[in-house]
Amino acid sequence: MRTYADKDELKEEILKSYKKYIAEFDDIPEDLKDLRIDEVDRTPAENLAYQVGWTTLILKWESDELSGLEVKTPTETFKWNQLGELYQYFTDTYAGLTIKELTNLLSDNVYAICHMIDSMDDEALFKPHMRKWADGATKNAVWEVYKFIHINTVAPFGTFRTKIRKWKKIALK
Repeated sequence: MRTYADKDELKEEILKSYKKYIAEFDDIPEDLKDLRIDEVDRTPAENLAYQVGWTTLILKWESDELSGLEVKTPTETFKWNQLGELYQYFTDTYAGLTIKELTNLLSDNVYAICHMIDSMDDEALFKPHMRKWADGATKNAVWEVYKFIHINTVAPFGTFRTKIRKWKKIALK
């Protein structure tokens, strides 16, 4: 997994990958946001819903811990062995929104994550055992907070950008 020299490098990579990803939705007509194509596993709305769902969870985990609440990852309702059901929840919760609403929500989340990063010192971000939610989310591995941020922003923005580009190549020809 990628490492970062500091919080500025992490934020720069999040924003760079996000801007490339989100730009892919500029030319998708609203009436095609739910079009399913066999070669791609998610519709544009589902693709965005997934991103909104995970970025919302990161913000919730941090907010809940700072408020003194016990954080259950990934959620109070879903366990790590129920990710398929969690993804369906993201779809059910967010995919009915317009592309504009979804992109606005995701943009708000991305900038809130950058603000969250700014509010953390390097130790909280890059050293293990600094957040209970990060420790509780893995059984055997030790993950620092930045890894959760990376795997739920930079990594899927790249992977899902490839998927939406493939979808566009087929659907918008």
